[in-house]
Amino acid sequence: MRKLMLIILLLPIYAAGQIFTYYFQSSTTSTPLSLSGGTVTTSGSYKIHTFTTTGTLTITGSGSVEVLVCAGGGAGGNNGGGGGGAGGYIYNSSFAVTAGSYTIKIGGGGGSLGTSGTNSSFSTIVAEGGGGGAGYTNSGYSCDSTGNGGGGSGGGSAHNGTGLTGNHNGGSGNGNTGGGGGGGAGANGTTAGTYGYGHGGDGLSNSISGTATYYCGGGGGGGYTPYSVVYGNGGLGGGSRGFSTSGTMTNGTANTGGGGGGAAAGGSYIPGYGGSGIVIIRYIP
Repeated sequence: MRKLMLIILLLPIYAAGQIFTYYFQSSTTSTPLSLSGGTVTTSGSYKIHTFTTTGTLTITGSGSVEVLVCAGGGAGGNNGGGGGGAGGYIYNSSFAVTAGSYTIKIGGGGGSLGTSGTNSSFSTIVAEGGGGGAGYTNSGYSCDSTGNGGGGSGGGSAHNGTGLTGNHNGGSGNGNTGGGGGGGAGANGTTAGTYGYGHGGDGLSNSISGTATYYCGGGGGGGYTPYSVVYGNGGLGGGSRGFSTSGTMTNGTANTGGGGGGAAAGGSYIPGYGGSGIVIIRYIP
């Protein structure tokens, strides 16, 4: 009789436990985060999507990703011109995303005398193009206040003076001869000395690609050609050097957002163009 009563008492407890377990298991459903688009690489546990041209990123599931967005750099100025400002630089270590298709836009570098670079973007993140450097015949352009890198002021007599304003300013020209350096993502461009030039401001280092790399350096200012030291160096992160009578024209490095170098005073020398931007996204699948 005692054995029978014990069995009857245990049965309801066992049945209730089974019902509770059933409902708990049926409520746990989720879709893991998965991305496609761009050039795909891996580094350790990370999957990395790199865009160097405009394209589409498709996201399945939801979660957080790491994002770097760099805009195009500005072009340098002419005739003792200032260096072009670096493109805007925006980094977010934990950006929330949901399922859908996103257009990735890659900004181009300034492609003619003293013109600004164009914007790069992903979702709500927009990096502004760098400002173009001023010169003897052009006043240059500043980038939007939310971007990094204003173009350096040119050293030509028509447009000498203070650097144009971005998050990091360009350096001033020196009056009639050398141009200031373009502002970089990490530092201002330097001011031109007497018969001299300014250096481009350095960009910022980031390891999102799997390798520590500098992005968004300012262009160097053009110098005064009768003197032996005739141009400024570009900033770390793709900024190109300024130009002299004997120097070969180079542009801001593509896919870094670097600014173009200013042209030397004393002749019709061509300034450098800005480097295009880049967008990099990585996550742990």
